[in-house]
Amino acid sequence: ANRESWSSRVGDFSKARKSLERKPLSIERTKGSEILFGIAPCSLALSQSRRDLFRLFLKQSSGSRRLVMSEFVLQAMARGVPVHHVKRRELDALCRGQVHQGVCLEATPLRFKSLEEAEKPDLGDEESPNRQLIWLVLEQIQDPMNLGALLRSAYFLGVDRVVTSQKNSCPLTPTVSKASSGAMEVFDVYSTDDLRSFLKAKTAEGWEVVGTVSKPEDVENVPVISCLEFQWNKPVIIVIGSEGDGLSLETQLLCHRMLAIPPGRVLHPGIESLNVSVATGILLHSICSQKLRHGD
Repeated sequence: ANRESWSSRVGDFSKARKSLERKPLSIERTKGSEILFGIAPCSLALSQSRRDLFRLFLKQSSGSRRLVMSEFVLQAMARGVPVHHVKRRELDALCRGQVHQGVCLEATPLRFKSLEEAEKPDLGDEESPNRQLIWLVLEQIQDPMNLGALLRSAYFLGVDRVVTSQKNSCPLTPTVSKASSGAMEVFDVYSTDDLRSFLKAKTAEGWEVVGTVSKPEDVENVPVISCLEFQWNKPVIIVIGSEGDGLSLETQLLCHRMLAIPPGRVLHPGIESLNVSVATGILLHSICSQKLRHGD
């Protein structure tokens, strides 16, 4: 009987110790801050001056990650950001179980820029006669993973500006930054509360507004062409619609043409469209590659 009670006490002690180990250290957050996570977002946020930075949290590490972590310490020192070495479970708690790769950074959020603050500084650039501009406009993209992937593709492929609709759109969260592989930290994202007036104004300035559609038969009153046939010789805006519904009818009617991606086979019902960020990557590559050829 004594042996049984001893072993149950040992069992209780072991459970208590495990629960203490599981309970992460509570880290008080600075008011108004958010937690960036992942190597690319944190490194790029440290290298830019776009956020106020409060603290860098690094996983106590050895082996292959040590060099990466020492680079982070140097970056943080250069910006005067305090560094805290913490256990993995504390990082897990800080970013609520996201994939942090051993790095979290406490910083102020990034906001969308308004188009008004954007127009003037770029004018010199945009007035050069041979400049082929391409802007990407996002109408009601709500999924942070999609928004991040869209920003990553736009940055990589050479889009000049990204503009989102304010209504029903995902904000610039740490999840978006991670999904963009840090592109959000270096690439300005603009926002408008009146997408239709914005598109009308750009049309009046001589831009072509091009929509996107997954099912050509759903479009009325706007010509639909394959993205492979699309050619452009003036500044162009590509408008991408929301994940579920695509472009709203009002926005479609402001487009000069609609682009579709031709499938490579007869498709089964239910798998007739692409994820919005994948489709946008294909369209942007098709359009931006013309820009490169014209620049040669």
